[in-house]
Amino acid sequence: MYVCVCNGVTDHQIREAAANGCRSVAELTMRTGCGATCGTCLDMAADLLNEARDAQRASPFPVPVLSHAA
Repeated sequence: MYVCVCNGVTDHQIREAAANGCRSVAELTMRTGCGATCGTCLDMAADLLNEARDAQRASPFPVPVLSHAA
């Protein structure tokens, strides 16, 4: 789904940025352009970024590593 219509940034791109180490909305804006035009999307972008970071904390090991451990 498009989160930032002005700059064409999707929820997938936000999750990908989080997976690649993005830790703040300001950094997300620099990486993707999300929120750089009108800013209406910043609340939703922040929620998605926090959700993605929380999911990473809950699962610190990638699935392939866990499958090799079994």
